[in-house]
Amino acid sequence: MELKDALILGVVEGLTEFLPVSSTGHLILTAHVLGIPHDEFTKSFEIAIQLGSILAVLFLYIERFVKDFETWKRIILAFIPTGLVGFALYKVIKGYLIGNDLVVVANLFVGGILLILADRYCERFCYLRDIDELPLKKAPLIGLFQALAVVPGVSRSGATIVGGMLMGLSRRSSAEFSFILAVPTMLAATGYDLLKTGAQFRGAQWELLGVGFITAFFTAMLTVKLFLKFLGSHGFTVFGIYRMVIAVLYAVIFFL
Repeated sequence: MELKDALILGVVEGLTEFLPVSSTGHLILTAHVLGIPHDEFTKSFEIAIQLGSILAVLFLYIERFVKDFETWKRIILAFIPTGLVGFALYKVIKGYLIGNDLVVVANLFVGGILLILADRYCERFCYLRDIDELPLKKAPLIGLFQALAVVPGVSRSGATIVGGMLMGLSRRSSAEFSFILAVPTMLAATGYDLLKTGAQFRGAQWELLGVGFITAFFTAMLTVKLFLKFLGSHGFTVFGIYRMVIAVLYAVIFFL
């Protein structure tokens, strides 16, 4: 991997981490197009640069993180099932699921269909306009949806947004819940992976991680702002269609 590759992957991560399109799937596809071998460093790189995107959310929502205890209660309850599943399946995810092209394609396509169906459901049944209105007992259920994202191609943000809408949160509130829940989730995932693999990195590899991290941070800040503005007058159907198109493209590139 070269610096330009790290820069491109950082942009892709920042663009896709909070959109319901699977950042992992896009990173794998981009790495393939760039001719980057999907070795252990690349896998860790794809996990680690997510921290840049997550810190962008922390920066944008710092006041809510500091002052809104009601939101924190819901985030903690939602994080528990995700954390348990993530730590229990870490070796399986890293060893067998990340880099499995067939798994990515299938989940991209099926996830697109589910996103469209959930968006239609939300038109009639989403009545909660703020995260703090979500009943506490429903927060862990959203966490279970997020836990599905341990499988590449599912999309952490997509699964959480679908879960939020099915629990009655509006499209915008579901997206914001997904953004904020990403902070403890990805801090834990990234920190754990770096603890396991960081000692193996050489100086040049840390430089690549730094480039990817910074690029993902600034790209994610812009993406989150534009995404929320988009949701002011649109739904998620376009993202569902996009997922299915990307799944077909992914299949053509990898399997034909």
